[in-house]
Amino acid sequence: MVFVGFGFLMTFLQRYGFSALGFNFLLAAFGIQWALLMQGWFHSFKDGHILLGVENLINADFCVASVCVAFGAVLGKVSPVQLLIMTFVQVTLFSVNEFMLLNLLLVKDAGGSMTIHTFGAYFGLTVTWILYRRNLEQSKRRQTSVYHSDLFAMIGTLFLWMYWPSFNSAVSYHGDAQHRAALNTYCSLAASVLAAVAVSSAVHRKGRLDMVHIQNATLAGGVGVGTAAEMMLMPYGALLVGGLCGGLSTLGFEFLTPFLESRLRIQDTCGIHNLHGIPGIVGAIVGAVTAACATPDVYGKAGLVHSFDFEGLKQNWTAKTQGKFQIFGLLLTLAVALVGGSVMGLILRLPFWGQAADENCFEDSVYWEPKIGPGL
Repeated sequence: MVFVGFGFLMTFLQRYGFSALGFNFLLAAFGIQWALLMQGWFHSFKDGHILLGVENLINADFCVASVCVAFGAVLGKVSPVQLLIMTFVQVTLFSVNEFMLLNLLLVKDAGGSMTIHTFGAYFGLTVTWILYRRNLEQSKRRQTSVYHSDLFAMIGTLFLWMYWPSFNSAVSYHGDAQHRAALNTYCSLAASVLAAVAVSSAVHRKGRLDMVHIQNATLAGGVGVGTAAEMMLMPYGALLVGGLCGGLSTLGFEFLTPFLESRLRIQDTCGIHNLHGIPGIVGAIVGAVTAACATPDVYGKAGLVHSFDFEGLKQNWTAKTQGKFQIFGLLLTLAVALVGGSVMGLILRLPFWGQAADENCFEDSVYWEPKIGPGL
């Protein structure tokens, strides 16, 4: 998902395919190494050593997925050096935010609607807002796609879509919780496809489909069900969440993205606000409501204690207490993302990071050896 899914999803730009794949490869490889250290210090540091296992690698991938989300907002407008600096800072902040949510607020967020998608989206959006380019219109022609670049981007979409159930269920408790996470995610993804196709056709004056919607909004269900995936959301609940997120995401690409760019000066290249930001917030709220409504009648008394870890520090917690802390987790995530993104944006505004001029944005030849061939 991290190397193929996110990488190919960003190849829709007609002259930025090398950079989309190559820079995604670079920042993911660097980010995983730094995440292993940061998360290791917080979660698995013992007797002067960081203990590593498969779960550490999975959590490092989760961290890097958040970095890839933020990368989508600044795609085509920043240099490799800026991306590495942004990755270093974001992995650090991600690890701090994750520790506060999971270890201090004791929230449940198996699929990362808050820690991965909401944090990554609003961190990236804040950075791109600070890095606003007044004359980006000079590169407007290269911001569009062509037939084959959209096909490559669909490879990324299909990879992400197929593997999202395992993404959301990877760190859940083995057994019922993990099975629920996979089933709920699959149902939600299927519903988001139908909703995205229906709304995309409805908003087009001739009833045609927009490939941007199909590449992105069809994945929104996986984001929206992330927090509640391992809970008793039930298949009908997962279908409702997936349909809602798929529809909202499509409407966001059609109406909200142009508004954000023209009125709020947020130049969101990949539309991460629609795929990760809005569905991430929806997912966090769905998780809070699902947690608050949990009862022993549904989970069983022992199942409720096991599912929400109502032991030790949480032995006196009720389901409503858990729901309340889920909302606190969302608010804290937004605060860390917005403040951290603002500081990161100000650092990246400095003029010596090798960023391309406005007229050379979204152009591979700025950083890559050009290939001579038909049509180039």
